[in-house]
Amino acid sequence: MAARAQQRLNIRSVALPAEHGGWGFLIEPILLGLLVAGSAGGVLLALAGVGVFLIHQPAKIAVKDRLKGNRTQRTAAAERFALGYGLLAVVPALILTLTMPITLWLPVVLAAPLGIVQLYYDSRNQSRRLVPELCGAGALAMIAPAIAILGGWFISTALVLWLVLVARALTSILYVRARLRLEHGKPIPAQPVWMTHAAVLLGTVILAFTQTVPWLCVLAFVILWARAWLGLSAYRKPRPAKVIGFQEIAYGLITVILVAVGYRLFL
Repeated sequence: MAARAQQRLNIRSVALPAEHGGWGFLIEPILLGLLVAGSAGGVLLALAGVGVFLIHQPAKIAVKDRLKGNRTQRTAAAERFALGYGLLAVVPALILTLTMPITLWLPVVLAAPLGIVQLYYDSRNQSRRLVPELCGAGALAMIAPAIAILGGWFISTALVLWLVLVARALTSILYVRARLRLEHGKPIPAQPVWMTHAAVLLGTVILAFTQTVPWLCVLAFVILWARAWLGLSAYRKPRPAKVIGFQEIAYGLITVILVAVGYRLFL
């Protein structure tokens, strides 16, 4: 029984990303895109995005094992998962390429440099640094405008969704990194994180005044600012890393729902 449990654990480590926080940065743009401009093409694009996200872990393992000259059961499992995820990414992408306008791929082209930077750091085992985390989240955020374009949105309007999600990712990454350091007893300057949240909030207010984003988007970033203020203050309650991660996913879902409702009802 213990051996079977260990085998399941090993398979999970091969098949699924090691950084669980990445799930939030995948789910948020998919959910936002489908809520504001859902379509059959959007569902196909979401499936392709999931495939691209999932292929990273097994492909990395397979490539590293091959470069080291290893060919173990773990390597074979990684190659099978990489092939399956690759099909999940490629098949919907081919269907979209044959049936949808070429403008669909503009967000993908814009996301490519960010993805390349993230892969570069990952190849050097530095994927947990600030720059690759931001670039990876920014690349995934492009899924939302791509889905919106498939739903009939103008490109300029759709790309605003990317700005909202990048702002959300920036505040989330800075907050979580600072909060985890605090939970490990390491001192951190909270002011830069608070000031970043405040700057993002101010930018959102300006966009709302110009009717570029709905006012519910402002409310979402007010909630995120309050979360950062309390979570990095002396009033915070100690939390394990897993709980902090799940809480941040919940804040991300709240943000997406408020923004989507705002677009649907008020803009």
